[in-house]
Amino acid sequence: MKNHPDMNPKSTNPTKLASVLRNVSITSTLVLCSWIALAQTAAVKVEGAWARATVQGQKGTGAFMSLTAKQGTTLVGVSSPMAGVAEVHEMKMEGDIMKMRALPLLELPAGQKVDLKPGGYHVMLMDLKAPLLKDSTVPVTLLFKDAKGVQSKLELIVPVAATPPALHKH
Repeated sequence: MKNHPDMNPKSTNPTKLASVLRNVSITSTLVLCSWIALAQTAAVKVEGAWARATVQGQKGTGAFMSLTAKQGTTLVGVSSPMAGVAEVHEMKMEGDIMKMRALPLLELPAGQKVDLKPGGYHVMLMDLKAPLLKDSTVPVTLLFKDAKGVQSKLELIVPVAATPPALHKH
């Protein structure tokens, strides 16, 4: 591969080099700003995310976290490349029986923390493509829709653990 003439140090005109470096700097800044804007468009804060580790042959597990939306938002979907199926589920008592069911959406009221935890709302990862090993991570994408119908997504790298992470109080 031949070097670009503007980047050859022996024949580089200082004006051309400055122009190339300025273009690289502007492009890098735009990419960084786009990434920051994408992260902020979800307008949902995620805390304490973790997924339960699995054992060989286990095809499903849960992922848990707390979600706080700045403005009223709805969690409308979830996905992971590690799972054939990913859904938001709810566990609740009906009479004397604990039942679990998939939810088509989960409302996130403005400024209120919504906990996705064992025994309540949670992300269900099913048809796992490989075991989720303790101390590894799993990518999870959350899909949101705001009150105006605008969709956004938040891509997470979720730590895998056998038990919930310890809460640190200072």
